[in-house]
Amino acid sequence: MRHGGRPIEQAKSASRTKESGGLKAPEKIGPWRVATSRAVFDNPWISVVDHDVTHPDGSPGVYGVVRFKTRAIGILPIDANGATWLVGQHRFPLDRYSWELPEGGGLLAEDPLAAAKRELAEETGLTAHHWLPLVEADLSNSATDEVAVGFLAFGLTEGPGAPEPSEALQVKKVLFSAVYEEVLAGRIRDSLTVMMTLSARARALRGDFPAAICKLLAGPQIGEGE
Repeated sequence: MRHGGRPIEQAKSASRTKESGGLKAPEKIGPWRVATSRAVFDNPWISVVDHDVTHPDGSPGVYGVVRFKTRAIGILPIDANGATWLVGQHRFPLDRYSWELPEGGGLLAEDPLAAAKRELAEETGLTAHHWLPLVEADLSNSATDEVAVGFLAFGLTEGPGAPEPSEALQVKKVLFSAVYEEVLAGRIRDSLTVMMTLSARARALRGDFPAAICKLLAGPQIGEGE
């Protein structure tokens, strides 16, 4: 789960310059030259850092970056009948209700698979005997360094969920094929859900998973049954 927070009371100056003969030489990040950096916001989940930069064209400017202290984690659980689970919640930044595959966050030092197992159990009550990596992505890489990791989970056992007390969640079980159609129609918009759904279908068509799982995820093929 990812949260907001409050600004730090005083900006913390964190110089990213290098000493050279008693003078500070700007650090280079690709084609940008960074003179100074300072944290202007900090909480347990993110920090916002303003960089005084020279742009690739030589003009001066400021580049703000949101640094994440957690990794986005997503899970696509699939049962023997081709069903998956969606979690519904109101997303504060967008002021919009969103149906998503089970998701959460794990500290950067935490094993992503361990975080995925915890989040799946908390949000849905599911445990899985089999796990496969599904997708990795950089989210909104023009302004943040947030990384997402998604897993495919199968061999499922159902149990009671235990969401965090601050979360108001709904959970429903639906066919994966229905989620796929909702994604294509633009009615499911959460980026990690979209990536996992489309990746699962494409990789199933390519035969990347066990045959039985590929059949559940790939759906009926053109000419099948004719």
